[in-house]
Amino acid sequence: MSLKIQIIVAVVLIVALVAIINMVRKEALDIRFALSWLTVGVIVLFLDVFPSVMDWLVHLFGIELPVNMMFFFGFCFTLFLVFGLTIKVSRQSEQLKRLTQEVALLEKSLEDVKNNE
Repeated sequence: MSLKIQIIVAVVLIVALVAIINMVRKEALDIRFALSWLTVGVIVLFLDVFPSVMDWLVHLFGIELPVNMMFFFGFCFTLFLVFGLTIKVSRQSEQLKRLTQEVALLEKSLEDVKNNE
C-alpha cells in the first residue's frame, strides 16, 4: 500500500473516531455500541500505520492475501454486531410487552375506581 493511501486512510479513520467520540459526548450514541466501533477503528488505524503487522497476521493464520483476512474479520465483526443488536431488540421487546401490560392494568384499575364513584 502506498504512503499516500495510508495517510488518507489514517485521516479518514481519525475523523471517524473523533465523530464517534463526539456522538457519545452528545449522547447520540450509546457507549456500549460506540466501544465496538472505537475498538475496530483503533485496530484498523494500527494496521494502517504498521502494515507489517498485517503481513505477520496473514502468515500466522495461513491466509493467502491480507484483503481476505480483512473481509473475514469484517464479516465476523458484522455478525458480532448483528447478534448484539438482536439481543438488545429482544430485551426491549420484552420490556415493551411488560410496560404495555402494566399500563393496561393501571387503566383498568383507574376505570374501576371511576365506576365505583
